[in-house]
Parts: sequence; C-alpha cells; structure tokens
Amino acid sequence: MDNTKELEFASEFRTAIVRLIKKLRKHSPTGEQLSLTERSTLALLHQHGALLPSELAGMEMITNQSMSQVLNNLSDLGYINRIPSETDKRKVNISLSEKGQEVLLQFFHERDEWLLAAIKTVCTPEEELLLKQVIVPLNKIIDLK
Repeated sequence: MDNTKELEFASEFRTAIVRLIKKLRKHSPTGEQLSLTERSTLALLHQHGALLPSELAGMEMITNQSMSQVLNNLSDLGYINRIPSETDKRKVNISLSEKGQEVLLQFFHERDEWLLAAIKTVCTPEEELLLKQVIVPLNKIIDLK
C-alpha cells in the first residue's frame, strides 16, 4: 500500500468513527437535554471521581469561566455535588450526585441499546464477529499517547 492509499484508509476510518459518534449522540433522549460539554463533564466525573473545576476545565480544554457556567447548570439540575476541600477552604471538589450518576448511566444505556439494535439490524453474524475483533486494536489506538 502506498502512502496515498494508507492516508485514504485513515481518512475513511476517521470519518466512520466521527459519524458513529454523532449518530450515538442523536439516539439518547436523556443526552439531548445536555450540551456536549455537560455530558463530557459528567463522564469525566464518573471516570475520575471528585475533581476541581480547574481540572475539569483543563480536561475539557475550556476556560475556567466556561466551566463555571457548565457546573452551575449541572448543579441547578442536581447532577453534581460541590464539596469544600478539607485542606484548602478556597477550593471546591466537584463530584457526581446520585441523580447525576443515574442520568449518566441512563444516557450510556440508551446509546448502548441503540448501537446493539443497529448492529443486529444491519450486520451479518460474520460482520458482528468482525466488529468484536476490532475492539482490541481500536483500544490500542485510543490508548496511544
């Protein structure tokens, strides 16, 4: 394969992944109620536990002021807890509330249900097996630093 063919493959692969992500976003009634940054912030809190607002802003690559607006909305919805730091009273740790955990898991479940139904609808058993086999190399690419 020459470099042009390899770049075409990489472009087609990237495009397919991006289109799948966009499709998944559209198939969650729960997720539609939140912005992409709000959903991502909830997922980060689920993954990391309690984080400082500045840490969340850095992970999301947005300003602290923008993250403050995101956190205020999530707080108004009851999806996060703000816990004063025990070591520095000027800092506040952000964590998922029980309601936030429930809505995030519902969001994940809705996307998973849609994806499974889509796979079962359009893929042959052989294609489904192929999709299962691609998970390992795909995760290797994702984990590349």
